[in-house]
Amino acid sequence: MAKKQFDLIVFDWDGTLMDSTAAIVNAIQASARDLGLPIPDRQSAAYVIGLGLQEAMRVAMPDIDPAFYPKVVERYRYHYLSKDRELVLFEGVREMVTDLSQRGYTLAVATGKSRAGLNRAFADSRLGSLFQSSRCADETFSKPHPAMLQELTGELGHDMRRTVMIGDTTHDLQMALNAGASSIAVHYGAHPPESLRALNPLYAADSVAQLHTWLLENA
Repeated sequence: MAKKQFDLIVFDWDGTLMDSTAAIVNAIQASARDLGLPIPDRQSAAYVIGLGLQEAMRVAMPDIDPAFYPKVVERYRYHYLSKDRELVLFEGVREMVTDLSQRGYTLAVATGKSRAGLNRAFADSRLGSLFQSSRCADETFSKPHPAMLQELTGELGHDMRRTVMIGDTTHDLQMALNAGASSIAVHYGAHPPESLRALNPLYAADSVAQLHTWLLENA
């Protein structure tokens, strides 16, 4: 096996490992509908995936009275949690993460989910034990601030230059740039390929199978 380029591989969760983009968009739109607010279009709702929940609602619905944001968040949680247990991993994710773990990579998650939400996803997917650490948006600065990657590398004792962030949004790739880490884009999640390409990731995968193969050959 060739000498590894990376020691730490950090994954985003929603839209990268879990097929949850449509559920998040639908929950954002439904929360606005419940409160009689202007309903964000799909592109606007998808853009905020990966941000912390409070910030996401402010970006998705920038022109509403700020007093509505706590109510929007409450309705979002209601709608998302009603579908949460139905969400599935993208095909090939379980095999990829298991394989990378067995090959000696340190694996972590950096996500816009809350800690309670990620712990629930870890338990439901039975993948949690394969990740050495994780950071959530309610524990530190939201993406694209570099704090999640800075905290993970510090905790796990890894060099940022030997760390790669994998995600489906510009927030993920911009966080990597801000932190001085490498990045890989996936094209099957929330943000369009042209937006991701503008941030110069090392590689862009159209499927989990492509991502897995690239990591085995290049990481």
